[in-house]
Amino acid sequence: MAMSVGTGGGEEEFSEAISTINTTPLVDVMLVLLIIFLITIPVVIQTVPVELPKAANQATVTKPENIVIAVDREGNMFWNERRVPNTRALIDKVKEVAVLVPQPEIHVRGDRNTRFENIGRVIVAVQRGGIVKVGFITQPEPGQH
Repeated sequence: MAMSVGTGGGEEEFSEAISTINTTPLVDVMLVLLIIFLITIPVVIQTVPVELPKAANQATVTKPENIVIAVDREGNMFWNERRVPNTRALIDKVKEVAVLVPQPEIHVRGDRNTRFENIGRVIVAVQRGGIVKVGFITQPEPGQH
């Protein structure tokens, strides 16, 4: 810290204003911020390096060839609003449409309160039937488009 000490010269000393800025507090604050960043950055960066998937919330474009499979609260499956009696019948229906060109997409609409096992059964049936593209239809949160 620099300090100017007068020699007792009287009014001559006061006529000359000190025009230097004291930067010591600024340097102290910057050093504290630098130390904080040096301590926190290694903690934030220490993760397993993985490539995360990119997610985009896109509106569903319903084409006539797309098929909607709905699963209600009790686990009943519906193929385009028609009830499917069991998983074997669902696999058979999927195999019928899997050979079409272009192959249709399957959109799964699952009730929020159904067991995950019921949705998993549909996904396995679609996979066994040979469909490549499967999507999930969800309700957007209020305020999002």
